[in-house]
Amino acid sequence: MFTPGRFSLARRRRGLTKKAFAEELGVTPHTILRYESGDIEPPDDVVEKIAKLLDFPAAFFHAPDMDEIVADAASFRSLTAMSAKDRDSALAAGTLAYALSDWVDEHFALPEPDLIDLSGESPEVAARSLRQEWTLGEQPIKNMVHLLEAKGIRVFSLAENTKTVDAFSVWRGERPFVFLNMMKTPERSRFDAAHELAHLVLHKHGGPQGRKAEEQADQFASSFLMPAADVLAKVPRLHALNQIVEAKKRWSVSVMAMIHRLHSLDIVSDWQYRMFCIQATEVGYRTAEPFGIGREQSVVWQKVLTALWNEKVTKKEIAEQLSVPQREIENLLFGLANMLSDSESERPARSHGTLKLIS
Repeated sequence: MFTPGRFSLARRRRGLTKKAFAEELGVTPHTILRYESGDIEPPDDVVEKIAKLLDFPAAFFHAPDMDEIVADAASFRSLTAMSAKDRDSALAAGTLAYALSDWVDEHFALPEPDLIDLSGESPEVAARSLRQEWTLGEQPIKNMVHLLEAKGIRVFSLAENTKTVDAFSVWRGERPFVFLNMMKTPERSRFDAAHELAHLVLHKHGGPQGRKAEEQADQFASSFLMPAADVLAKVPRLHALNQIVEAKKRWSVSVMAMIHRLHSLDIVSDWQYRMFCIQATEVGYRTAEPFGIGREQSVVWQKVLTALWNEKVTKKEIAEQLSVPQREIENLLFGLANMLSDSESERPARSHGTLKLIS
């Protein structure tokens, strides 16, 4: 049987409206609507054409309905500039991540969630409370992705080639998920990760929506990445932009994030804040980062894929079991899925510290 929901999901994943895809398929938009509503079922030859146009295996459209992410349940890092098309495509990627996560759970025992409910706390207090709960002290966080994974958060990458989709997070039952766009600078991605962590601990049970929720998440992320006591101890005063550039290296954040944090802690005045923002913009620090850091990678997916490598499982086999394109798996796993090449000569050397398969 043809599964209408999967057809809709694949179309949205490719960023196509019903009208746009109808033109590609050579039918009317009303026909697409009837396919997706289940009123009529496309013939086998049309399903094959749909699969080819959307670059999904034909088997994808005949599998059971998927557990889809509801738009209202997801907290997006960016809201105002995001189009519905970009949002729906990212959410569709997240739904595919759910399926991959379920497949992994059948074979591996991954860390359980270790988050606390901090709803009702101010962002600054919540950031300090979570650092205390996780015994992080006041020291800079070396790797946000590793930290989130260690605390049982499933972190997936997004290969959305758009500036409007930074990141988003969602609770699926008692399992938290974070999705990070790899097209952003590594510093921006670290801040996005902390921002989404804020949504998970501050807004799991509702609370502020829209801009207010985003402001709270930004405040949490700034405090979580740059603890007040540490910043005040290391940067008591400054008077030039190059000092900020030097200071931001300690916390692996962007120049703009450092400027905002210094202003929130009254280390720089309102006048200095405006001056530094103008100067940073003039030299291009809003789009490119001086003394850039390396991009954070997933350690959990590295270990999972290494274990699969040892079992001679290829990404092609995973894709076939899930009936999804191989590139969707690569996009979700920080590009690490390339280590599961079908060709032995193309595989990298084995790494240590693998996870154990569930027998």
